[in-house]
Amino acid sequence: MIMIAGGTGRLGTQVVQLLTARGLRVRILTREPERAKHLENDLVEVMQGDVRDPEAVGRAILGSETVISAIHGFAGTGTDNPRTIDLEGNSNLIRAAQTAGARRFILMSIQGAAPDHPMELFRMKYMAEQELRASTLAWTILRPSAYMELWAKLIGEPLIKKGKTTVFGRGNNLINFVSVSDVARFVELAVADPGLRGKVVEVGGPQNLSMNQFAHELVNVTGKTGKIGHVPLPMMRIMSKLMKAFNPTLARQIQAGVIMDTKDMSFDAAETRSLYPSIPVTSLADVIRRDYAGSLSSAQSILKTAQE
Repeated sequence: MIMIAGGTGRLGTQVVQLLTARGLRVRILTREPERAKHLENDLVEVMQGDVRDPEAVGRAILGSETVISAIHGFAGTGTDNPRTIDLEGNSNLIRAAQTAGARRFILMSIQGAAPDHPMELFRMKYMAEQELRASTLAWTILRPSAYMELWAKLIGEPLIKKGKTTVFGRGNNLINFVSVSDVARFVELAVADPGLRGKVVEVGGPQNLSMNQFAHELVNVTGKTGKIGHVPLPMMRIMSKLMKAFNPTLARQIQAGVIMDTKDMSFDAAETRSLYPSIPVTSLADVIRRDYAGSLSSAQSILKTAQE
């Protein structure tokens, strides 16, 4: 049995599908079982519970040989935040896995996780990494860069649906982007390949792009034109401080925008990719064509009609 926390998210859903395609039994721990309805089959068991609840976590892990943590609290509200989810939730999972006699633990961390990172999410992921490394479990830590699919949704969907989108900051800083589907393949490999135990794998994509370049790639591939606006960096810095007391979630997101516009987030994935050649290398254009095929077809139809 493989227990996965975060199995209904963007990454977790794909991981569940890959593992069950191998004939492996999977148990999903989720607060909202209805979100796992599309994943249910003879190989999938859904258990309701919260990673912040040690008893629920213990019940979910019981009888599992492998535990996968694909949780994150970055966009959470109220008591859902990086400290309660990414640190305390992972701590509950690690301790319960050891108590229940699980053998392997795969932790989804983040590229750049460090004790002194300006973002709380990165600090909490780093602390969870340290706890896992100190445990008795056979561990694998995967550190993906920014997800193409997430940012395509945040930047691309407003452009496609409303004809305008917003880039936070200047938008010139280079960032490495990786497809969720590629990351899911790394998780699948970590389950199947004993050679990944005891390793930290930096998972990056084929491109370092600025947010401006990212937005223009959306325009180029979909054929959708529109207005690309910017939120000035000084305004973002002020807003992140002002909102901290009233809306910590929004303050956290604005701060992330500041960091992504100023901190080096580029990465050369060539070495990792050479070590794991079986993992696909998905480009941003591939993701746009796959996820926005309907919009792309509509744009092409309009263009064809105009030319006729």
